[in-house]
Amino acid sequence: MSKIGFDNQKYLQTQSEQIRKRIAQFGGKLYLEFGGKLFDDYHASRVLPGFEPDSKMRMLQQLKSDVEMVIVINASDIEKNKIRGDLGITYDEDVLRLIDIFREMDLYVGSVVLTRYAGQPSADAFFKRLQAQGIRCYHHYDIVGYPSDVAHIVSDEGFGVNDYIETTRPLVVVTAPGPGSGKMATCLSQLYHDHKRGITAGYAKFETFPIWNLPLKHPVNLAYESATADLNDVNMIDPFHLEAYGEKAVNYNRDVEIFPVLNATFEKIQGHSPYQSPTDMGVNMAGYCIIDDDVCGEASRKEILRRYYAACVDHLQGKDNEVTIRKLELLMNQAQVTSDIFPAVAAALHKAQETGAPAGAMLLNDGRIVTGRTSSTLGAASALLLNALKALAGIEDRELLIAASVLEPICELKTQYMGHRNPRLHTDEVLLALTISALENPAAQRAKEQLKNLSGCEAHFSVILSDEDEQLLKRLGIRVSFEARYENSRLYHK
Repeated sequence: MSKIGFDNQKYLQTQSEQIRKRIAQFGGKLYLEFGGKLFDDYHASRVLPGFEPDSKMRMLQQLKSDVEMVIVINASDIEKNKIRGDLGITYDEDVLRLIDIFREMDLYVGSVVLTRYAGQPSADAFFKRLQAQGIRCYHHYDIVGYPSDVAHIVSDEGFGVNDYIETTRPLVVVTAPGPGSGKMATCLSQLYHDHKRGITAGYAKFETFPIWNLPLKHPVNLAYESATADLNDVNMIDPFHLEAYGEKAVNYNRDVEIFPVLNATFEKIQGHSPYQSPTDMGVNMAGYCIIDDDVCGEASRKEILRRYYAACVDHLQGKDNEVTIRKLELLMNQAQVTSDIFPAVAAALHKAQETGAPAGAMLLNDGRIVTGRTSSTLGAASALLLNALKALAGIEDRELLIAASVLEPICELKTQYMGHRNPRLHTDEVLLALTISALENPAAQRAKEQLKNLSGCEAHFSVILSDEDEQLLKRLGIRVSFEARYENSRLYHK
């Protein structure tokens, strides 16, 4: 079993209590800017073993009678067809996906706000599409001088031109499909409109990382920097918190840089600021729920290494530059990270050298390492997947799980009828073949039953995997990395 370093049940309880306290602090109305991923926070689950990816959603469900979801999307992102890299869908489609998920979890979706609206045709079409589905929609506009010209922003010509979002519940969670959507500006605009209407309300920020009450160079916080290395985010000691309270707290550069402006905005709207520091604005209790610092530290160091391998691949594919790699190398040095902390790396590279072909290795949750090599019918990922299932099921390596009578017709179908040059099976095709074989082969059935035990395993490959293989392994919960090297010298690799 994987080691646990985080008490998830304590987190659900203490986090919901902290939010209730913040609502009460502001007289019963709180706009909560929700950063990061709400229900699929796999970064948090990797660096805080024990943290469930949907923990934040489960926490909100404990408050659901008080919660209203407001989703904001930048109108320019709609016009540009901006894509969520992790899902491969546009931001506007992700808004629809989020609404469906929130509703399935019995969370009330109050409205959608199109921020930085300037008459974009695609934004208008999306607005009409939402209205046709009975979803309330609002426009917020580009404000000249935002965020520094506070006098203009906090006026009838600034926030005053924005639509007022009608809300009915004490906790208004403002979320978005991605960064740069205008969550903070939406919250502040609402404070302005509420104040003009005589409604007492407050603002707070929910960000899991960096964890404010861990040391600046703690591996968990360094892992957050590694996740945002391409954005130039930097963790730093909050100077406002240090001056106000005489204690160190960790925040990140963008919140520290914007705080004087934010503070002045509070003072302009409400006559005073409720906060002495950007750390004060946060409600994150994750640091209090770490129960084994060593476990979380080890998991975070591995995450930094995975981010490094991913950045090297992005650079090879022209998606990022060397600056990100250099920053990650610095973080690796600070966290004392080398490839030695990933036993699967050396095993995969040794297997590839030994066989003269692409190979992979996986560290199982019980500490065993299995390998997989490329063959005429199976790629490295498919072979590794089958070998891991064999090991978990206690099946001899030489025993066949999938008969040639099943494999060969699939390979023939791919090359002769579907136009593929490569007859080797991807992982999804192998799992289908395994499922068919399990109907008559008890060993195959036993192997298939072990799929649930792959979650949390770590795998490394000597070459870049296909998108299909990488995504399937990740869906099984396997933490995947690979060398920045293609299997062949062709220029087109899809």
